Amino acid sequence: MADLPSLWTHEPHDVLVFKPGEKVADIDAGSTPGFTGSKGDAPDLQDERNERFAGLQEMLYAGSREGDTRSVLLVLQGMDTAGKGGIVKHVVGAGNPQGIRYSSFGVPTEEERKHDYLWRIRKALPTAGQVGVFDRSHYEDVLAVRVHDLVPPEVWGARYDEINAFEKELVEAGTIIVKVAMFVSLKEQKKRLSKRLDRPDKYWKYNPGDIDERLLWPAYQEAYQAVLDKTSTDYAPWHVVPCDRKWYSRLAITELLIEALKTLDLSWPPASFDVEAEKKRLKDA
Repeated sequence: MADLPSLWTHEPHDVLVFKPGEKVADIDAGSTPGFTGSKGDAPDLQDERNERFAGLQEMLYAGSREGDTRSVLLVLQGMDTAGKGGIVKHVVGAGNPQGIRYSSFGVPTEEERKHDYLWRIRKALPTAGQVGVFDRSHYEDVLAVRVHDLVPPEVWGARYDEINAFEKELVEAGTIIVKVAMFVSLKEQKKRLSKRLDRPDKYWKYNPGDIDERLLWPAYQEAYQAVLDKTSTDYAPWHVVPCDRKWYSRLAITELLIEALKTLDLSWPPASFDVEAEKKRLKDA
């Protein structure tokens, strides 16, 4: 707890991790679990914690130059307007881009359809020293695919165990997986979609299909419940983050990343040369 800002009552992982029996229908998307501060506290705290994240992330990257093969994968899963892009820009964007690998997964391309659904996911995994970010992920294949009946139930139904096995493989190979289920209320989503329609510079972010997806929210709730129930494991647990308050979700996910990086017990790699000798050479150069 020593590294945790006093405005948090507990480690965000403990507060936000999905617990068996919790219901998606009961999530209060406007709440701020574990945080005692307010929106006014957020800007300065976000800057401070971004700096902490950036330091740890660069240390991870530096270690890979000396043979450390570990990595971190942040999985962001949520409905449109939940704020995934904001996390990428305002949280992950604070890191050293050399050590960040960003991937966004939309409708599969013709090439991707020729392969198993995990094929494109494997191609985008972070390599040694990287923090990978999935803006949507392999979970689309048990969420959107399920809701829209794109494959038979026996096909998507088998994927929960396949995903668990896939993620266990990643963890055993040295990747820490931080899975975040981002929940925005339908009321707040409508407000955010309306803003996109009012601003020409946001038209590009608007998709008419988002309204169709809103109408399917009961089916998505059921699909998300199944994802949380079936794929939140000891080695790759889900974290449920309320996202009506963007400032809160950004702070919370920043802390989840910091917590993950801290578990790696990182340190700066030692010099592979004689530091004093190099100082002398530089002075005489």
